[in-house]
Amino acid sequence: MKLFFQHATVLDGTREMLPRPMTDVLVEDGRIAAVGALTPPPDAQVIDLAGKYLMPGLCNLHVHLPAGGRPGKQRDQKKLAQLVLHNPVVKRVAFSVCKAYAEDELFSGVTTVRAVGGLSDIDTTLRDRINRGAADGPRILAANMAIGPVGGHMVGTVAEAAQSEEEAVKMVRERVAQGVDLIKLMVTGGVLDATVRGEPGVLKMPPALIRACCDEAHKNGLPVAAHVQSAEGVRAAVENGVDTIEHGSVLDQSAIDALQNSGGAVICTLSPAFPMARFPRDLLGISETVQFNSDVVLRGMVEGAKQALEAGIPVGLGTDTGCPYTTHYNMWRELVFFRKYVGVSAAFALHTATLLNARLVGLGDETGSVEPGKSADFLITDGDPLQSFETIRTPYMVVMRGKPFLHPKAKRYAKTDAVLDDYMP
Repeated sequence: MKLFFQHATVLDGTREMLPRPMTDVLVEDGRIAAVGALTPPPDAQVIDLAGKYLMPGLCNLHVHLPAGGRPGKQRDQKKLAQLVLHNPVVKRVAFSVCKAYAEDELFSGVTTVRAVGGLSDIDTTLRDRINRGAADGPRILAANMAIGPVGGHMVGTVAEAAQSEEEAVKMVRERVAQGVDLIKLMVTGGVLDATVRGEPGVLKMPPALIRACCDEAHKNGLPVAAHVQSAEGVRAAVENGVDTIEHGSVLDQSAIDALQNSGGAVICTLSPAFPMARFPRDLLGISETVQFNSDVVLRGMVEGAKQALEAGIPVGLGTDTGCPYTTHYNMWRELVFFRKYVGVSAAFALHTATLLNARLVGLGDETGSVEPGKSADFLITDGDPLQSFETIRTPYMVVMRGKPFLHPKAKRYAKTDAVLDDYMP
């Protein structure tokens, strides 16, 4: 099948993101065959994009597929997770939920996601179904369930507790057998784990446990991502083999040195921290301590991202979707936060969310830019994303591996969106 996208303004994914007006893109069998001033082949379907902007599909490097991000009544998440793990009927329902959320990612312009903590083996199962063409969805890099210490962050829901180094190694091997693309560790606590004002991100995972997981993962050719929300956690993670720091924190010089020496990266996730730190507490239903700690985490992530960029350490983007007010269709908001708080240009934010993100997870030769040979993963908008990221909010078209979706519709939460719109910076 040949598709000929005609007269588009192309933003190619490179660091400069220089607009290329009146540019044509030929797609053959799901891959980009040519880019430039072209003549449409007689057997191609011509799609006229005059006045539209064509860019690479976005890469969201931090999602949790079992949750949608709509705030509401709190449920017993551990009980629900246990039902999924032990009841085949409930597991099928959970699979359908994850599949629908993956579609929301795709229909909002995200063509690659990294699922960094899920239920059972649902993420790899869904990935394989999408890869076979049996379901629509983004490209998925799947970790399945994360590994944490006893009492660690999200243990009992999307993470499993290892009580010893031997048990941790066994868990890594189990995930290798499931065919995961990476291993996810819960190294520190999170905002809701903290009981003391000013102490979010306490180191929970012993360094020896981190090292055991990383050694086994690397032996099997898998990278390791770790939930980290403190400088102490960054040091412990990187010095013991972790490849990407998820969320991040203020970086002291030893953490910077460790990241530079290891070639590691920081994955910035401002979307869930912003509402927890900035929304009225009565709206969120949280204590003053939780909001204070959320502000500590938000400020730490922003400062850490700035420090990393200044030190030449790569910074990627993800949404941590599944947290309250962090939905599967709002990657564009993460771009707004990144530009506003970290202080990058619009072009660099778009480059980060496309080609840089793809490179950070080993997919730079497959996706992330508009160039011949790569997968035809496109986000097409009516307006110029360089002028306003909000043009991404309602894509004109999304193309995934050469399959076009015209006017795609993600399932949206009107009340959630209204609150976010009121408080957006």
